[in-house]
Amino acid sequence: MEGQRLMAAETVATVAPVGMTRAAADASPLARSRRRLYGPFVLPALVIYVAVFMLPGLFTFGLSFSKWAGAGPIEWVGLANYRRLWYDDVFATSLVNTMLILFGVGALTFLFSFGLTMVLREMAGRRFVRAVIFFPNAVSALAISILWGFLFQADGLINALLGAMGIDTPPKWLADDNLFFVICAGLVWINTGFYTTILMAAVDRIPIYLYEAADLEGATSWQKFRNVTLPLMWDAVAVSATLWAISAIKIFEFIYVFAGAAGAVPTTKAWTLSLYAYAEAFQPTGESRFGASAAATMVTLVLVVVLTLVTRRVTRRDSLEY
Repeated sequence: MEGQRLMAAETVATVAPVGMTRAAADASPLARSRRRLYGPFVLPALVIYVAVFMLPGLFTFGLSFSKWAGAGPIEWVGLANYRRLWYDDVFATSLVNTMLILFGVGALTFLFSFGLTMVLREMAGRRFVRAVIFFPNAVSALAISILWGFLFQADGLINALLGAMGIDTPPKWLADDNLFFVICAGLVWINTGFYTTILMAAVDRIPIYLYEAADLEGATSWQKFRNVTLPLMWDAVAVSATLWAISAIKIFEFIYVFAGAAGAVPTTKAWTLSLYAYAEAFQPTGESRFGASAAATMVTLVLVVVLTLVTRRVTRRDSLEY
């Protein structure tokens, strides 16, 4: 018994200094010097973030309760800009179009992305095909928007192909009732390659022996996708959904540049929230309403934050290791 007490005492004596050593290490001069370096490294980035993002954001928030034409005094109007948005049919159309892009274009994009991922997973030369479908994302958004606009001009490639097929009176792609759907088709084309690349990168990491084990169990293709592929690529799906939710709400340049390249005016039937905010701030008649534009921008910001949080909540799952 006496020997056991001595061993226990020695154990306590050896364990206690370890805890003291870690505490002493945290208070050591080296640790203190490292902590002093946090400020010089973090401060420049913090200053840039505040100057570039926080201050303009706060100014926009304050401007959303004001009336301002871009010059002269700023007049406080309270919630008048938000009340105007509530009763503005153009804003309602822009909001509906934004939601259609978010859910409609998003659903088609991910449907095609999943399909291409499954097809290319076992296809020879898949790297070349993946590079081809990624092409719209390898060039600038400006260039790809102009290209898409040229395709749908009255004398563009699409109508030329339809004419070669014997269709003498092709649809008026750039008419007010068709312009938004042509824009949606372009967004699906551009984004499918991007999200296919993300999903394929996740699928390539899945070990082949898991599929071989599923084959031995007699699993069908759907069962392998549902029970093997989808759970192990879910992290990539969650990231893709979050990226799409953020980008879909803010879509602007593709619609604006595409309509200009196609020779069409982006009428209100094809507007999104971002285009609405731009039009309010830079009215062609010179009647700029920066307050209403700021209010629309704040609504867009709230939608981005809410949809991002909802998307992360819906797609949250336990990570699977393999």
